Amino acid sequence: MLDKVVAGGAVAAIAEVRDGDRTWRAAAGRARVDSARPAPVDGRFRAGSVTKSFTATVVLQLVGEGKLRLSDSVEQWLPRLVDGGAGITVRHLLQHTSGLPEYTTGMMDEAGIPKERFRTWSARELVERAEKLPRDFPPGSAYGYSNTNYIVLGMLIERVTGRPYATEVRERILRPLGLRHTRVPGASPEVPGPHAHAYVPVTRGGVVVPVDVTRFDPTMAGAAGEIISTTGDVNRFYRALLRGKLLRPGLLAEMKDPGTTEGYGLGLELAPLPCGTAFGHGGGAPGYLTVAFNSADGSRQVTVSITPLSGDPHQAAMALLTSALCP
Repeated sequence: MLDKVVAGGAVAAIAEVRDGDRTWRAAAGRARVDSARPAPVDGRFRAGSVTKSFTATVVLQLVGEGKLRLSDSVEQWLPRLVDGGAGITVRHLLQHTSGLPEYTTGMMDEAGIPKERFRTWSARELVERAEKLPRDFPPGSAYGYSNTNYIVLGMLIERVTGRPYATEVRERILRPLGLRHTRVPGASPEVPGPHAHAYVPVTRGGVVVPVDVTRFDPTMAGAAGEIISTTGDVNRFYRALLRGKLLRPGLLAEMKDPGTTEGYGLGLELAPLPCGTAFGHGGGAPGYLTVAFNSADGSRQVTVSITPLSGDPHQAAMALLTSALCP
């Protein structure tokens, strides 16, 4: 099935599937388009919006500790950060119902490459970009996926704890779970350790050529999408989360509840499958695509990292997801 993902238009596809105590890992394709070296089974990758589940977990831990409430407003904690912040709650941010527009608008060129690839952004600068755009809808009135919500949540974590959100993720999740291959990279443009390179197809002189976009400054993604990880670490994180090792039962139930949204809880995406609802998150970064989903109790899991280049490997990836979670 990984071969089919590659045949669908990817340079590489890496997966880990867990079923109870059994674990299966494999890779297909190449580490680079100009090399015969196979993609590494334990390869690191930019996990994109899978980061949101980590950020949301820290926020909900703070709620469980009584340091924060889901009903608290942005204005309470981050005064004058966003217009109308008094009407936007922590729950709105977590569930993408705030109406805040997408700050990444205009940050990529036509090919999908960051225009300012090695610029270091502050979280406030990213929010300021969003503030120049019209609101999508009044807070709480609709669902609209926006990375801006999670940039604000990262700032909120720092205001509540006095430490950067990245430090809280490391101390509360990465270190306790032993996620040794997961990094919150900050301004470092590197993908450390073995990895498949990421590419974006660009037309030059009428010819489509792959441009390597593996290296870029990930501060443009921040608390919404900067984490670098492995399939094994991502599966370990979600298994711990869904088995109640990171959150109290009531808060985990809140996290998994989509409410009135379109399949989105509090930092978790819900995917309807033939065998029931799967929980996890998808992720995208320049040249990387991640799919990470789990059965409700975390007993069955699949994480796939894809480096797409041409065509559409999504259909083959979803077939693999369904096969892994609905044996």
